[in-house]
Amino acid sequence: MNFGPAILAEHLKKLENTAGQPARYVIAFSGGLDSTVLAHALAQYSDVPVLAIHIDHALQTDSADWSEHCAQIAAALEIEFRSLRVDVQLESGKGPEASARDARYTALHAELNNDDWLLSAHHREDQAETLLLNLIRGSGPAGVAGIGNIRRFGPGWLVRPMLNIDRADILKYASDQGLRWIEDPSNTDRRFDRNFLRHEVLPRLKSRWPDIATRLQRSAGHAGEASQLLVDLAAIDLETLGSRAARLPIDGLSDLTAARQRNVIRFALRDLGLSTPTAMQLERILNEVIPARVDAQPLVTWPGASVRRYRNGLYLLPETLADAIESTPLSGEELELGVGLGTLHFESGADIGISPELFGDGLTIKPRIGGEEFQPQGQTHTRKLKKLLQEAGVVPWMRDRLPLVYSGERLVAVGDLWLAENSVARPGVAVRWTGRPALH
Repeated sequence: MNFGPAILAEHLKKLENTAGQPARYVIAFSGGLDSTVLAHALAQYSDVPVLAIHIDHALQTDSADWSEHCAQIAAALEIEFRSLRVDVQLESGKGPEASARDARYTALHAELNNDDWLLSAHHREDQAETLLLNLIRGSGPAGVAGIGNIRRFGPGWLVRPMLNIDRADILKYASDQGLRWIEDPSNTDRRFDRNFLRHEVLPRLKSRWPDIATRLQRSAGHAGEASQLLVDLAAIDLETLGSRAARLPIDGLSDLTAARQRNVIRFALRDLGLSTPTAMQLERILNEVIPARVDAQPLVTWPGASVRRYRNGLYLLPETLADAIESTPLSGEELELGVGLGTLHFESGADIGISPELFGDGLTIKPRIGGEEFQPQGQTHTRKLKKLLQEAGVVPWMRDRLPLVYSGERLVAVGDLWLAENSVARPGVAVRWTGRPALH
């Protein structure tokens, strides 16, 4: 298949059946051959705003020069450009490739707005390499499915519109257009698994089966269908469990087969945007956490996520949560609470909420220190906050992380759980806590 702006436009248009109209195209722009061709072809026709983002991993001595090269290409194409430097956690134990990928996608995730499409220039040979890598790693259907052409990514979508394009066609387009691109020397380092497959294994396979990349892509498509069926089954199981993804009931999980338990836990973690565990870590969840005593609080953690049990709940959480917040005067209508704790919002004009006069006088967000008492709205007498939290079944690890809202020395709200009776007004300023971990 030849490649050009018209073919790219056709592929992107088809994907609108899944994602709707993009608000903006955001190109993951390394400056290499593939992303340079993608940026050039997109700039020829797109009437959607385009932003090229270059991620500087700072792993090569020439990385600053690469950023400048990408800026010049973007300027010549008359598209917006941004360069972001990231800190690659090489000590994570994942290896340099995976660590760089994690840092890259974390940075790109943070740059997306609603309905943005993050465009990645993966092509047919990339798909073949990924399938082989995942087979060697012992991956299941989702891994064998390789790279998908579109999936949800933060507030937008991750889109790979060149998966059906051969690298030879990409190279021909670049040559015909006289494009310049960066050659990353690490791409020839055969110590990396992907490079070993690219330079040693795939050429041998292609010498026997010239259409090997197409064959592997076909297998990936079949595995993708099987993987989607597992996703559909997990969604059914999650609905049957009658729970949010962040908290799975132990009694309901125990009624499922081990295979379906693994499937729904993976699904719920992905739904929350958390990393999935290895097979060994997943077996620990099934064999140590789910059957644990009711009064136990077992924990399994891995880079990017953790799983806890409390009473009848299996809680899926970020790897780490911020410690108790510091005392902070509220200076606007929202406050970021810290890693994994979400954001506290204050919304005027609600049917019921904190008195607007108290809000106008200024509020302070404080941590729980113990001994707090107040009268919850609708109750007839003052209660100890500790007792309220126990009765409500708030999980122990969140009790000292709750944001307490004060007006002077008066406790007027506990997160979005309770308002104080003596601070309520109709209409009032509602407290809304988004992105918080499960509390019950």
